[in-house]
Amino acid sequence: MRLITFKRTDAGTPEIGARLPHLAGDRILPFADVAMAQGLTNFPITMREFLRQGNSVMELAKSWVTTIPASFPELLLQATEITYLPPITDAEKFLCVGKNYRAHLEELKRTNLIKEIPQEPTAFIKLNSCLSGHEAKVARPKGIIRLDYEPELVFVIGKRALGAKKEDAMDYVAGVTILNDLTCRDSQLREVASGSRFWTGKNIPGFGPLGPEIVTIDEIPNAYDLWMTCSVNGQQRMRVNTQDQIWKISDILEHFSRYIPIEAGDMFSTGAPGGVAVGKANAAELYLKPGDVVECSIEGIATLRTTIVEGV
Repeated sequence: MRLITFKRTDAGTPEIGARLPHLAGDRILPFADVAMAQGLTNFPITMREFLRQGNSVMELAKSWVTTIPASFPELLLQATEITYLPPITDAEKFLCVGKNYRAHLEELKRTNLIKEIPQEPTAFIKLNSCLSGHEAKVARPKGIIRLDYEPELVFVIGKRALGAKKEDAMDYVAGVTILNDLTCRDSQLREVASGSRFWTGKNIPGFGPLGPEIVTIDEIPNAYDLWMTCSVNGQQRMRVNTQDQIWKISDILEHFSRYIPIEAGDMFSTGAPGGVAVGKANAAELYLKPGDVVECSIEGIATLRTTIVEGV
């Protein structure tokens, strides 16, 4: 199932639903309309609430995806009638694991962006205020020259984890989505030099394109054998397999849930693959500029598209 958060073009209220890619035009099934038609008055209205209600609500939604298009086609929306929002807009914790691809570590060492290789998973916080949705226009503020792309696989947690063990990690995962962890290398280089760990260059408004959807984990054959790609204006810049990750979600969830409860709706981004602009000899030519269209993909599964525009 492909879970989305969206707004209708004629309304400003966020809703949740499912994208139906098997139907012509990528139809959208709005859960609120189905719930109303079936007389359900307490169906969750946000993705975080949806996930926190557990397996029974998830299975009900899957049954709707299977039956409603044929039984009540009038409930479906056209994809052109909606605006995508980040699949989860209000996560309590969105942790981005850094230095997690071997190829990317080599890039970071060459450019002096790391001083040592961590011996356990490390992470920084991605703020909700910086998130944007699929097909968003993201402004590059004036004064930023080195704007880089970072396609990342994100695991969305589906139930509370505290003291989780590696062997049980996938039991806590609801699905995956994509983050383009847009990074202002100008400020990142300054922060590395000063020892800061806040990463302001990754939390500028709009610098967190996320989506387009949560692909439920039952549709992912092997999360450790996925090809992550990034293209700019149709030109592929990178293609790396998740096998190159140092820390798998099993390591990550066990590490971060040792003392802190990880709740349904929390997210873990698992790091940038090798191939970002900063690691290349012609980096100046590759940094993102206004007018660039960036596509980050889990190959064959989902694509997140972002257009860079001039900011103030």
